[in-house]
Amino acid sequence: MLIIWGRLNSHNVKKVAWLAEEAGILYERRDVGGPFGFPADYLAKNPNKLIPTIEHHGFVLWESNAILRYMAAQFAGELWPTDLELRASADRWMDWQFSYAQAQRDAFLNLVRRAPEARDDAAITASARACGDMMAILDDALGGHRWLSGDDFGIGDIPMGVYAHTWFTLDIDRPARPHVENWYARLCERPAYAATVMIPLS
Repeated sequence: MLIIWGRLNSHNVKKVAWLAEEAGILYERRDVGGPFGFPADYLAKNPNKLIPTIEHHGFVLWESNAILRYMAAQFAGELWPTDLELRASADRWMDWQFSYAQAQRDAFLNLVRRAPEARDDAAITASARACGDMMAILDDALGGHRWLSGDDFGIGDIPMGVYAHTWFTLDIDRPARPHVENWYARLCERPAYAATVMIPLS
């Protein structure tokens, strides 16, 4: 059985759990990180003190997007294009998500992780603006395809799909991004997305 280590309200754990649900993979998720801490047996698997980590028949892997690629190759090849150009295009958006995460970080930390009296309003505003600018790039891409993976949903949609939910949920100013909005609406129709991503942020 596949074991997923990590609390579900982590963006990176959501990615992995979403793919597992999407592909109908039998798995067990074990809470670690945040309020659950990092037990010594977990750090022996992942010395980075980060989540998620997976175990599959004795194989241990960390780094969320590497996990997505492994899981797609192992369980759900239909989610990872075999055409090398399509695959590379999908992979691009998986890696681009890390830059977007940095843009969203200050808004998320201040609005979700901090008490109102401890928030930095200037940092929230700057973060929201940076997110809106990056979402313009995503909007242009989605103007030509229904999905970041091409014409069909795939793992290229998963990393930014997780962060898009946060963008639409945070109490920030959001410029109109119609293609992103339509893409997000399609994601919301997917039961696996609702079950693993559309949960409270805190």
